[in-house]
Amino acid sequence: MTLQVGVIGTNYLGAAHAAGMAEFGHTVIGVDIDADRVKTLNSGQSHIFEMGLEPLLERHTASGRLRFTTDYSEIADWADVHFLALGTPSGPGGAADLSQLNAAVDTLAPLLNKPALVVGKSTVPVGTAMQLERRLRAASPAGEGIEVAWNPEFLREAHAVEDTLAPDRLVFGTHSQQALELLEEIYSIPLTEATPVVRCDIATAELIKVAANAFLATKISFINAMARMCQAAGGDVSLLADAIGYDKRIGREFLNAGLGFGGGCLPKDIAALAVRAEELGVDVLTDFIRSVEAINEGQRTELAELAIDQAGGDVHGKRIAVLGAAFKPGTDDTRNSPALTVADYLHARGADVHVYDPQARLPQRHGFTQVTTVEQAVRGAEVVLHLTEWPEFRQLDPEQLGELVASRIIIDGRLKLHASTWLNAGWKVVQIGRAGTL
Repeated sequence: MTLQVGVIGTNYLGAAHAAGMAEFGHTVIGVDIDADRVKTLNSGQSHIFEMGLEPLLERHTASGRLRFTTDYSEIADWADVHFLALGTPSGPGGAADLSQLNAAVDTLAPLLNKPALVVGKSTVPVGTAMQLERRLRAASPAGEGIEVAWNPEFLREAHAVEDTLAPDRLVFGTHSQQALELLEEIYSIPLTEATPVVRCDIATAELIKVAANAFLATKISFINAMARMCQAAGGDVSLLADAIGYDKRIGREFLNAGLGFGGGCLPKDIAALAVRAEELGVDVLTDFIRSVEAINEGQRTELAELAIDQAGGDVHGKRIAVLGAAFKPGTDDTRNSPALTVADYLHARGADVHVYDPQARLPQRHGFTQVTTVEQAVRGAEVVLHLTEWPEFRQLDPEQLGELVASRIIIDGRLKLHASTWLNAGWKVVQIGRAGTL
């Protein structure tokens, strides 16, 4: 059955969700306060680099099944369900900033004249959904007819469309059968494909997302702690990760040593979880998360200091090439990018830092230089840093690049380069989690 779906917020999450709902056969209106973004999306183009998103936007805006607006009144009494897909960035002290969610609810509520289901997709501290429901009911003419449910997203940047259309699980946090049935109707296509579903209370739904992110972050920080152990003891962290990853209870994913995690989700979500745990008196969880964060932040400093050491103990006035600016391959997102943290660190110590990334554009605040080719980045470099594992970097010709650099030294911060190829071309190769240098 075709439903009328409103999606409030159209950045990474909202744009993918709106396009996915249209692909499922629903009629969708996305709402955003950014008029330029709305104009871009209505033209069938994407304002972000996300694989597979633009073809969906082109197809469904052309068919009339999907459109975007800045006017909340267009969806208020039109939509069968309203999805909240707004950002919850870190606020002071690491607590989640819910201002975007609150503003959207405050704008929508007075326009709701009939019973409505409002479904949160944003990652929030436990207890947020019920606060929003009270806020909606207090300001809406429909009053008690407004219900909030929670349907957390599990999207991976660079795979958001894939994860929307073929989710590995669905979580429906509701407190009425009517709300549950409506969510099941909206997701009828993935449900017919035997997608696992967790039907639960709303508090559990809120916690599931932050727990998932905290566990993934823990795996990354654990393997990075073991990487330091390998370096100290003469081991190889990649072989270690392969070996323990064969254990089905552990699994190999998220056991890649390197610079650690970044982006707009994991860092802020686990920080918010630590704050909320502290508020609820669960100090053991707060302490645990803080240790995960400390290991992750320490990896960036460790690599930057490694670069300084390889440059002779001082990078002032020396040219450093950084390959990668996005926090991960397949996206242009530089939020909390480990690569840029390292570049900032070296720039602050006087290095002449040149950065190349296939997609990401650097924030204006950075004082280093962004270039448009790898060759421009490495020309005259004392040290080359491989910090985002774009596939094209694995295909580089080390012999050709060696003719451009001042010193053939490369630090593989992601353990993705073919070390033997670089060694054969006369490079010194330094890799995180492997003792010494090659």
